[in-house]
Amino acid sequence: MPRGEVTQQAAIGNLTLESGEVLPDVTLAYETWGEYDGSNAVLILHALTGDTRVTGEGGWWSQVVGPGLGIDTDRFFVVAANILGGCRGSTGPTTPAPDGARWGTRFPSVTVRDQVAAEVAFSDALGVDTWYGVIGGSAGGMRALEWAIEHPERVERLFLLATCAAASADQIALSATQNDIIRAAGPVAGLDLARRIAHISYRSETEFAERFGRLVQDDGRFAVESYLQHHGDKLVKRFDADSYIVLSDAMNSHDVGRGRGGVHAALGRIQAETVVAGIDSDRLYPLYQQLELADGIPGCEALDIVKSPYGHDGFLIEADQVGDLARRLLA
Repeated sequence: MPRGEVTQQAAIGNLTLESGEVLPDVTLAYETWGEYDGSNAVLILHALTGDTRVTGEGGWWSQVVGPGLGIDTDRFFVVAANILGGCRGSTGPTTPAPDGARWGTRFPSVTVRDQVAAEVAFSDALGVDTWYGVIGGSAGGMRALEWAIEHPERVERLFLLATCAAASADQIALSATQNDIIRAAGPVAGLDLARRIAHISYRSETEFAERFGRLVQDDGRFAVESYLQHHGDKLVKRFDADSYIVLSDAMNSHDVGRGRGGVHAALGRIQAETVVAGIDSDRLYPLYQQLELADGIPGCEALDIVKSPYGHDGFLIEADQVGDLARRLLA
């Protein structure tokens, strides 16, 4: 079983999508930490623009995952796979199509269920039949939820953070508008602007008011304006605009009740011991969505609420609270 913090790639072969189209020669990038003993594997599923860099300097959950932390790499074999359709080593718009040229805008539409199907094939290739824990926030939570519904026998414990059973009209509206901006303004300016819009929804009005107010910088820009421009520029330098569109559309496809008799029936299929957590200041994935999950999943006792001024991004920032919840679930 591979071990290390170096990004690796797993070839999982052809993947038949929900649309019926066959995506050839699919590869998923991944990283692992710890030693596998046959029963201690934990799968971490990243959000929209995340990647496999979970731990260490620059890792998006470096204070949650690691030796002695909430997700303890001294105890667990922790796996983080890059999402199908992404641009950080897995098959997606930036990788070669069968004709040798980059897929780009030709990359087929994929759903959250397609992405989980790829992760299931990846798990098989890795030799993990059952996950001791499957953990995800936001878009990662969508996939974690699909894992536990479609493959309940393979998920023993489930941790869902700041996510939902089905993408809401509000979430679809924000996401679709961002994609249209990218298409209209081009991959650089469009992705920059899309990220600014997204980042507003990721944080809270209270944080913006207290942190920036109406402060004007020496260059004449409002401080909050400069802040959003900075985050737009950062994403353009590390992410692909076509992948952003593919992944956003996949998130908009999310509805666990589709073809399963509705959300309640789908949630009732989950067998895993479950923790569902929401962020009290989250305006993108409001608490009523996590309450629906907590009420509908048989193995969840109650909704846990993470207190944070940071809005949706609280699932990334509030490491102490999130780590405590993970430790409780994985005990």
